[in-house]
Amino acid sequence: MIWKRLLPSGKGHGDTTLIAAGAIVEGTITFDGVLEIEGHVEGNVRARSDEHAVVRVLPGGQVRGNVSAPLVVINGTVTGNVQSSDHVELAPHAVINGDVRYNLLEMSRGAQVNGRLLFNGSSPVPAGGVDLLGDEEVGAQGDRE
Repeated sequence: MIWKRLLPSGKGHGDTTLIAAGAIVEGTITFDGVLEIEGHVEGNVRARSDEHAVVRVLPGGQVRGNVSAPLVVINGTVTGNVQSSDHVELAPHAVINGDVRYNLLEMSRGAQVNGRLLFNGSSPVPAGGVDLLGDEEVGAQGDRE
């Protein structure tokens, strides 16, 4: 299960920063190590160049802005886009009102994404659908018309 797994050694190393329940932070947050959000953030959340950085939006936590980190774990609410260069985990109480860009995605029953799921490695073009990035019509074999 997502919440019971320990991070592998090297993941999430460094200091942990907590935005406690009841706290309201306005502005962009740039961090290294681990950032845990139980309160409210009004602004973007971005990992510095730390390839092992982790951001966790815990139950009751809310972010109104974009979230970007190698490992992103959501069990609260994000109103904005989520981008991960590595792994996104959406726990049962996750609500994302925006797009999710990922390399690896784990989504638990009950999690909600009100936006697009976009794999970083390729363009999300459904057969016979619309190119979600370019709004061009796509034929049944994925050919652009």
